[in-house]
Amino acid sequence: MEIFDDLEVEQDRIEAVLAGLDAAAWTSPSGAPGWSVADVVLHLAQSEEAVVASVGGISLLDSLPATVAGATSIDDVMARWVAAEREAPAAIFDRWRKARRAAVAALRGAEPESRLPWAAAPLKPTALATTRLAEHWAHALDVVDPLGIDFPDTDRLRHIAWLAHRSLPYGFSVAGEEPHDVFCDLTGPDGTQWTYGDATAESQITGSAGAFCRVGAQRLSPEASGLVTSGPHADVALRVLRNYAA
Repeated sequence: MEIFDDLEVEQDRIEAVLAGLDAAAWTSPSGAPGWSVADVVLHLAQSEEAVVASVGGISLLDSLPATVAGATSIDDVMARWVAAEREAPAAIFDRWRKARRAAVAALRGAEPESRLPWAAAPLKPTALATTRLAEHWAHALDVVDPLGIDFPDTDRLRHIAWLAHRSLPYGFSVAGEEPHDVFCDLTGPDGTQWTYGDATAESQITGSAGAFCRVGAQRLSPEASGLVTSGPHADVALRVLRNYAA
């Protein structure tokens, strides 16, 4: 299926970047506050192992080690989990390479209509694969941007843009706002137009798909994105945008 293929291709690209890093790069600060590049990759390895567990019927929260007990938020959980399992970069890289292949294989083999336990809600295998692509892409930015490594946008962002638009009702609700329809007219990296939602909606967001996805990943502020909003609810939609599955 296309999403599984695209997830695998994106991870191949990330693996090629990581394979070229020297020891200093692995221990340098990433774009994720408080984490080194190695910490980012460790987090991805842990979450890919959780995907395998999810396909086996074990939720992300149930697969966590005892060391995260007392955590007050999902971010705190992830920070404690990383802190508890730090090791040499080479071992982390090997762990992620094994985990990401196992996760893709598990998702490909899962019953397509099954609901796999995950953090906020059960997800179909395709939806979980989309969230994994979104997270790998976002954390890849945390690695490449501080190191000045070229990492151009690709048409695989269309999956992430779809996920961000699909998750808007959830984003509105989390922010305590009433959900509203928002039409998104985005320009892909190759200049093609990607549209999401009802074109007759009174609120619209237009502009770069790359910027849209970065705002959803909280790697770019709405104000700096260059995205254009119109209608009564588009500004709020851009503020609550997130690349998470509802």
